[in-house]
Order: sequence, then C-alpha cells, then structure tokens
Amino acid sequence: MTVKVRFAPSPTGRIHVGNIRAAIVNWVFARGQGGVFVLRIDDTDLARSTQEYEDGIEADLTWLGLTWDERYNQSKRFDLYHRAMETLKAAGRLYPCYETADELDRRRKVQLSRGQPPIYDRASLKLTPEEIAAFEAEGRKPHWRFKLEGKRVKWTDLVRGECDVDTTSMSDPVLIREDGAFLYTLPSVADDIDMGITHVIRGEDHVANTGTQIEIFEALGGAVPTFGHFSLLVGADGSALSKRLGSLSIMQLREDGLEPLAITSHIGKLGTSDALEAAGSLDELGRNFDFAKMGRHPARFDEADLARINAGVLHAMDYAAARPRLAALGADLGEDFWLAVRPNLKLFGDVADLARIVGGEVTPVVEDPAFLATALELLPTIVDASTWSAWSSAIKEATGAKGRALFLPLRQALTGMDHGPEMGPLLALIGRDKAAKRLAGETA
Repeated sequence: MTVKVRFAPSPTGRIHVGNIRAAIVNWVFARGQGGVFVLRIDDTDLARSTQEYEDGIEADLTWLGLTWDERYNQSKRFDLYHRAMETLKAAGRLYPCYETADELDRRRKVQLSRGQPPIYDRASLKLTPEEIAAFEAEGRKPHWRFKLEGKRVKWTDLVRGECDVDTTSMSDPVLIREDGAFLYTLPSVADDIDMGITHVIRGEDHVANTGTQIEIFEALGGAVPTFGHFSLLVGADGSALSKRLGSLSIMQLREDGLEPLAITSHIGKLGTSDALEAAGSLDELGRNFDFAKMGRHPARFDEADLARINAGVLHAMDYAAARPRLAALGADLGEDFWLAVRPNLKLFGDVADLARIVGGEVTPVVEDPAFLATALELLPTIVDASTWSAWSSAIKEATGAKGRALFLPLRQALTGMDHGPEMGPLLALIGRDKAAKRLAGETA
C-alpha cells in the first residue's frame, strides 16, 4: 500500500505554527514512507475564503519546502459531495430537520435542567408528511443530519493507541445547512475516499469527530483510513497559543528572518523523544520520523528553542548553500569569510554587518591610544590566519595586559564592536593595511 496523506487548510487566514504542524507531520511521514502528499484547499466556505490567503498558503508551504504531489480545491468538487449526499439519503442515513437554532437551544436547556445530556432527540424522524408540509409552507428549509448507528466505534490510533467512541452519546451531526452549504465533515470524508487517502493525521482536538467520520466512511462504502492524533501545541509556559497565533504565522516568521529548516525541524520534533536540534534536511527529518516517538502530553512551543535551532541551521550551512544569499546581500567575500563568521550568526541577515567589517569601513573604538600604538608597532608585515596568536602574545608581553584588557581593545579597534567572530581568521580577512589604519584610530 502506498501511503497517501493530505493537508487541508482553509484559505480564511495565514497559516501559523499551530496548523503548519499538521502539514509538517503529514509531509515527513509521507516522505519517510515513500508516499504521496496531497494539498487540499478546503474552500467550501465561499464567503470567507479568499484567493489571497490561498496564494499565501502555497507560498508558505513552498518556502518551507513542503512540496505537494497532488492539489485540489473543494470549491471545484461539489458534484462529488452531492453524489455522496444522495447516497446517504438513499441509505436512510441523512435526514431533514426543521428546528430553528432557537428551538434547538431551548430544547438543550430543558435537557440540561433535567440532568439529561444535551443530545439531539431525533424528533424530525417522527415528523408526518403533513407536519413537514406545514414547516415548508412557513418558508422553513431543512438542515440535514447524519443518522449515527449508536455503536462503539473503535480504531487503532498511530499516536494514542487503541481508541473507541460510543456514538450513542453523541448528537447526529449536521452535515448540510439550511442554505444547502456543506459543513466540513461530508466533503472531507468524500474527498478522502475519492483521493484514496490512507492516513488521516491531525491534532487531538479532532479525536471526538473520528467516530462520526468512521461511520460516514462506512456508510459511503469507502475504506476507513488509519488515524493519528498528535498533541496540541502550547506556549513555553504551558499556556494556550491561541492569542498569539497571529504573531506566529509562517509569513511573520519568514519576515523575521528565520530559516525554513529551523521551523520544520523545531515543529517536526516537538512532542517527540528526538532532541530539539536542526535536522540536516527535510528528507533526513522524514527518514527519522516515527509515530512511536510521539508523546501524549501537550508539546511546548518555545521561541527561544526556535532561535537556538535557527542558529544551528546557519552554523551548519556550507558555503555553496550560502553563496547565492550572500551575493544577494552584497556580502559574498568568499568561503573563508563565510566559515569565519557563520558560528556567530543568529539570523542570516546578520552577515551584512560582519561583511562591512571586512569589506567596508569601520570607525574604530579607541579608549587607550597608547596601547593601540604599541599594538601597531608589533603588527607583522605579513598578516595571515596564524598572525593573531603570535601578535596578541607579543602585545601581552610588551604591555602586561591580559584577558579582556588585552583582547577587547584590539577587537574594538579592528571591528568597532565589543564581540563577534574569532579574531584570528577575521584579522587575516581584514588585512594589514586596514588593520594598521584602524589601530591608528582612522576610519578604514
């Protein structure tokens, strides 16, 4: 069996770390199994769906490297959903209901006051043709409910293990609204059957829906997929992320300068037994993915961890991968420069300031001109990667300065900064002429 999964976002907003987790987990699982990843745009809500958000979803997934093998829009598949609707009607599993929202609300309140569960009582199944005609004469249009079998539905979950739901404890779900619009469940199941989806992998907030969906799969004669429900994300302090998701959109993280591999590595490993560190590639992430590593506890999304992983991605990036981006920033000063500065990068954009130290002008920070004058006298005629150690030792011997008192004035004069890359390779890149001018207090 070829594994086939889907990511099904609604184009009603930008995707964020909460819902991109479903895309990442599905993608790495499919790739690790040599399977198929489907992008399905759930745009049946025509009033709220926009082309702008749809384009944004594609842009975000592409930037993250989560390429898809098949792509669909639900808004172009209504014929399939109408056929599924007619199949359920013919089987007696989809029935019309004429209660208004207010009537249903009052009925639930009565049930609760009597200590009864607020479950729909299937009153519409008992309506006579005359009563239905009277409702329709009033102008009422029915919503349509799926008639549950009222049984214990069982499945083996990829994350949660053996699961079951007793559908006698549930209301028959509404699948079609009064205006004829399909709610999520029926189109989703019809699509999964038609597309041959083998695994439905999603957040644990969907567990309660699984029993209903399995019954709909069976009622439509489709193969029931394997389900997997992973834990939801919470903040570093254990609080809900819901209020902050806007600031954690993939678009915002991209604009903040984060690396796509850092995001996929972080979110792909959250809630698993794997160490939170950068993967070498998305393919590596897929090869190492295993549902057995997933825990049941909420996964904590910590932006500090993401920043650390982002730095790790940069520190491991080779020059060939960095070179086009360095060129775009006007900061391609060669492989030696990249290898010298990458250990200090937190964001790729930081490289522009470091390139200025080597290829541009620096105004030196001079607090002890006499100390720097001695350093200039001792500066060798030839400066290379081995110069720093011998030169700083000679300055130490001549001035008695050591530790911070020795190294900080030299760094401030040569780079204009208090911290940065190792000075050995950096001095060689700066070169003797610029180094001499900066030690003399000149901008160079």
